[in-house]
Amino acid sequence: MSATVTPVDDAPPPDAAEHRRSVRLLRRLMRPGAAVLSGVLLYLSFPPRPLWWLALPAFALLGATLRGRRLRAGFGLGYLAGLGFLLPLLVWTGEEVGAVPWLALVAAESLFIGAAGLGVAAVSRLPAWPVLAAAVWILGEAARARVPFGGFPWGKIAFGQADGVFLPLAAVGGTPVLGFAVALCGFGLYEAVRALRAYRSARSVPRGPLATALLSVFVPVTAALAALPLVSDTAEDGTATVAAIQGNVPRLGLDFNAQRRAVLDNHARRTEQLAADVTAGKAPRPDFVLWPENSSDLDPYRNGDARAVIDRAVGAIGAPTVIGAVLTPETGPLRNTLIAWDPQRGPADTYDKRHVQPFGEYIPMRSFVRLFNSDVDRVSRDFGPGREVGVFDLAGTRVGLATCYEAAFDWAVRDTVTHGAQLIDVPSNNATFGRSEMTYQQLAMSRVRAVEHSRAVVVPVTSGVSAVIRPDGTVAQETRMFTPDALVAEVPLRSSLTPATRLGTLPEAALVALAAAGLGCAAAGALRTRRAARAEQVSA
Repeated sequence: MSATVTPVDDAPPPDAAEHRRSVRLLRRLMRPGAAVLSGVLLYLSFPPRPLWWLALPAFALLGATLRGRRLRAGFGLGYLAGLGFLLPLLVWTGEEVGAVPWLALVAAESLFIGAAGLGVAAVSRLPAWPVLAAAVWILGEAARARVPFGGFPWGKIAFGQADGVFLPLAAVGGTPVLGFAVALCGFGLYEAVRALRAYRSARSVPRGPLATALLSVFVPVTAALAALPLVSDTAEDGTATVAAIQGNVPRLGLDFNAQRRAVLDNHARRTEQLAADVTAGKAPRPDFVLWPENSSDLDPYRNGDARAVIDRAVGAIGAPTVIGAVLTPETGPLRNTLIAWDPQRGPADTYDKRHVQPFGEYIPMRSFVRLFNSDVDRVSRDFGPGREVGVFDLAGTRVGLATCYEAAFDWAVRDTVTHGAQLIDVPSNNATFGRSEMTYQQLAMSRVRAVEHSRAVVVPVTSGVSAVIRPDGTVAQETRMFTPDALVAEVPLRSSLTPATRLGTLPEAALVALAAAGLGCAAAGALRTRRAARAEQVSA
């Protein structure tokens, strides 16, 4: 009697094969997902959320994602981190013009973060790599702040640290040193975790990596504490009582300009109300008054009605007032101008905004951009840049001027202080960005600038959050969004220069040189490895 032999199928059950495929797919997605998550954590560390500390795990996670990767993978992972960071951070740029400009801006700016990711991957195999990686990040920010079209520094890591422990470092070396410290500490945290894991597996202390990790965390924190004496709101040159007027706009959106007279009337009316409050003893008398950018989009030099409205308001308050106006000469570009308006003599000094906003105040490559978005034609006449640094003498106080977008640029604010400003005025107009986070991001910039240069900063805004900021970065007063208001505060005047003001671009240049040296070493090492591999092939 013969037995029947049943053949054994060695193939795994269908469920097991599917499980393995799912696991492989999950593993492939882990690094891209971690890269995106690191960018999202960076976004969450920015205002209006007081979660500045999230930047540290964000850089730690980014370091874990990029360390040891090939250059192409480093670029791709860095680009994904850039998308996770900038897509939500810059969503306000599409508030009134649709998604295409927003997505195009994010796609372009993320290229710089992708390049930084490539650089971090390249230096991650070198000794003391967290230091080099943090320098590479600052190299990416430096490039993004300059090109194209004059750069777009929005989203610098420093601008998310207005509430953080590292903020005093802004007075040491400006936004580059502040951002470097945050990135270094984050990369150092990852290196510490990696060193401890190596210790647990090898049962021996990896002294080099562990020392690097500890120093990467310890040095930035210690430096920030050591820099605290540089942060002061002591009045060196006495005080000044300043008023910031927020007149509000009739409605949100790009077409608020269609109601230019209403916007002017709002600011004049709120100034006259403040004058009545001063007369009644309800408010202190200001030494000078600051209006926002675009508070008079009617050219007061060419429009008699606009001039009469401003004359009446400034005469009522009886103090020199800075008016934000749009000047419309017969020929040539428009001018985004601040005018020092004297209550007796009328318009006097002027400051033309030096860094006008591409695709907002002027349209580069207009015919090409029109193919993608017809809203470019709402800017029917381009604005032109000014050339002179803006410092007004207002009732004996030297007030530096940085109009709206300029506050994001290190040079635009520093110039005013080196030219003698005792206080900084950042007049802004964010009516086109609705109730987005833009106004809070801009306010945080001004808080960082206050500490960077040890100056009080006043931010009069048409409809967002106006504020008075003390030289230590604290907000003394602020308004609510889209609410007519007047802030009146006594602020300290200062004339001493911080190390950041004195050094200017030198700290950034030093960090860029450090990054370049690290990238050079990485390239040389890769070349030696490739030559050794070729030599082995030849000998074999």
